Amino acid sequence: MALKTLSKRPDIPTFESLTFKNRTTGLIDTSWSAIQIGIYAKHLEHWLRHFPIGQMLFVSGERLISDPAGELGRVQDFLGLKRIITDKHFYFNKTKGFPCLKKAEGSSKPHCLGKTKGRTHPEIDREVVRRLREFYRPFNLKFYQMTGQDFGWDG
Repeated sequence: MALKTLSKRPDIPTFESLTFKNRTTGLIDTSWSAIQIGIYAKHLEHWLRHFPIGQMLFVSGERLISDPAGELGRVQDFLGLKRIITDKHFYFNKTKGFPCLKKAEGSSKPHCLGKTKGRTHPEIDREVVRRLREFYRPFNLKFYQMTGQDFGWDG
């Protein structure tokens, strides 16, 4: 079943129709910006022309959700800062499905990600997901080699 990219806008094309140049052959439309943005190795190659890899830290979005204090600990260490952000600064918001700050700096109320984060995403056909994983696999492997980090996106 092909679902709309945004359920509130039934007039927009389906995710599947935007993903493929030809759905039958499985040819991915690499001109679509949503596909382009995920080719991290290509973007990193551009940045490496200007900055050494040692000046870069690659933060895992998945670990930022599962262990926000641990991942922010890596950021603090990389920047040479004292570790002041710890587990005690976060709580898990079940509605959003993300950790939130117990209170924002200078505020007495909690701070969570914006309205576009934690929203329900449409279900994507398993065959589409398989083809996308297959498409991204060589780019992901190159990115892992470039960064020295395996983000586990091939699972």
